[in-house]
Amino acid sequence: MRIGIDVGGTNTDAVLLDSAAVLAESKATTSADVTSGIVDAIDDLQRQHPFEPSRVRAVMIGTTHFINAIVEANRLCSTAVIRLGLPATAALPPLVDWPERLVTAMNGTAYVCHGGHEFDGSLIAPLDRAELDAVTRQLADHDVRSVAISSVFSPVNAEMEREVASLVADRVPGVHVSMSHEIGRMGLLERENATIINASLRELADHVCTGLASTLAEAGFHAPLYLSQNDGTLMDVDFARKYPVATFASGPTNSMRGAAFLSGLDTCAVVDVGGTSSDVGILQSGFPREATSEVDVGGVRTNFRMPDVLSIGIGGGSRVRTENGRVTVGPDSVGYRIREEALVFGGRTTTATDLAVAGGMATVGDPDAVRHVDDATVREGLALMADEVAGLVDRMRTSPAPLPVVLVGGGSIILPDELGDAPKVLRPDHYSVANAIGAAIAQIGGEVDRIFAVDQGRRDAVLDEAKQEAADSAVAAGAEPGTVEIVEVEEFPIAYLPGNATRIRVKAVGDLSLQDD
Repeated sequence: MRIGIDVGGTNTDAVLLDSAAVLAESKATTSADVTSGIVDAIDDLQRQHPFEPSRVRAVMIGTTHFINAIVEANRLCSTAVIRLGLPATAALPPLVDWPERLVTAMNGTAYVCHGGHEFDGSLIAPLDRAELDAVTRQLADHDVRSVAISSVFSPVNAEMEREVASLVADRVPGVHVSMSHEIGRMGLLERENATIINASLRELADHVCTGLASTLAEAGFHAPLYLSQNDGTLMDVDFARKYPVATFASGPTNSMRGAAFLSGLDTCAVVDVGGTSSDVGILQSGFPREATSEVDVGGVRTNFRMPDVLSIGIGGGSRVRTENGRVTVGPDSVGYRIREEALVFGGRTTTATDLAVAGGMATVGDPDAVRHVDDATVREGLALMADEVAGLVDRMRTSPAPLPVVLVGGGSIILPDELGDAPKVLRPDHYSVANAIGAAIAQIGGEVDRIFAVDQGRRDAVLDEAKQEAADSAVAAGAEPGTVEIVEVEEFPIAYLPGNATRIRVKAVGDLSLQDD
């Protein structure tokens, strides 16, 4: 047995799985502290299908704790960033394009020091010990709690980041240290930004992970706890304490992985409709297609692993209005208040769910409560939502060939069984808790993304090296060795660098290794 939990802004969804069979599913209101909502969801599973906590082999959770902290600029610890790049990189110092509210919230300070490498690993400048000694003294004087370290081309050569990290840990006892080569990809500013965000969340990550583990232990669960990552794979609690930034997009990612599991399709478009918005992503080989450009997080450009998702303000709670003879839906929503405000639940606000019930597409609440809604309003509103979502699916396609569409999420009742030119539209069983199912069935992953010098006649050897490195990374993260497979290989020749420089990205995944008792 496994339990999968996905914490959303409105609902906390949970499922109990026995191998591939869904034994129970729950949807509870997300609590302000998040943790009590998780307890409510697990209690509901227990009521539906009584089970011994000792029979549960693993608990997987997708949480919004960390992305909410950045969006709200709240609960961030005092953070400094040390960049190793002088005499280069001085024109754009760290934190240069950050929103002021975020810099203030983390009491952000920046230091630029000598160091860094070129793309081929050659030195820009050696480390300056006196310079670094002065920086570490200032870190201690300013009561900095977490430090982000970035070095030019550290994905190629991480030696300097490790050396400075060791120095900081020795000189400032108890401080958290995050290194950019472990978090972001090629691109100094974006990788550095992702590392700073990660550093600012380290104390919160300790608090949240300890709280989740304690909550499960108090409920009688002694199975290992895993958190969902942005790429559809899992990380254990110790990893999550170090890399909270890896959880940011676990919600849409879990929904897409759950859609693949429930539909049996490994290449399709997935539309996840919640109470406020709809997210559209593409599945490739059963995993979400990842964004290839920088991703904006709370107004900060980053380049760590995130799914390629487009969102629109149309959901089950979206408000419906008629203005100047035209029907509009959203982008504002009644959200979690839908059970008080929607017409079908006795409220006074016309929502997208009311249109779906009035149009005969769904049976929730009291259908008699929407009989007075004008037929033209119902038709126009439903057509508008279908057209908007179909347009989003078209924008996500990278080829002219239409893709099948899988609808998931509780709000997907507002969409019809036909969308644009999609050859088929599926709404599988358990579609409303696909996100929790995606968490429960997630695998362990490993990735390599760096620049290789590909000498003539050695392309295959270099690719094999990268694949082995990715596979080893997955096993080290907890994958069963015999189940690891390569699911993605990308090559990007870099014409402006010498030596046949090629950026190679390889992703490997494997089943979670659960030892027998």
